[in-house]
Amino acid sequence: QVQLVESGGGLVQAGGSLRLSCAASRSTFSTNYMGWYRRPPGEQRELVALISSGGSINYADSVKGRFTISRDNAKNTVYLQMNSLKPEDTAVYYCYALYGGLSFWGQGTQVTVSS
Repeated sequence: QVQLVESGGGLVQAGGSLRLSCAASRSTFSTNYMGWYRRPPGEQRELVALISSGGSINYADSVKGRFTISRDNAKNTVYLQMNSLKPEDTAVYYCYALYGGLSFWGQGTQVTVSS
């Protein structure tokens, strides 16, 4: 089992920045993948960014060059630095972990970008 707790969401104007944090109950080094998904209003959940235990990173095309995922294994925490935010980034952001072949999700944190 892996418990994930997100923080850092909120309301920001377009062009602004936010940093999301996800604290994991297990060592982030022992998870296969960790990352972030989001669910925009009225839409399906979609991938934002993933980082593997080996450090490989994947980003959705829509966030490349604006968002940065990173991991602090000493703190068992994964971060998502979001810059140049756009109104279309408005969504509930969920932390994700793949561990032992099972998927785990955080409770979600709301990010709202005003125009």
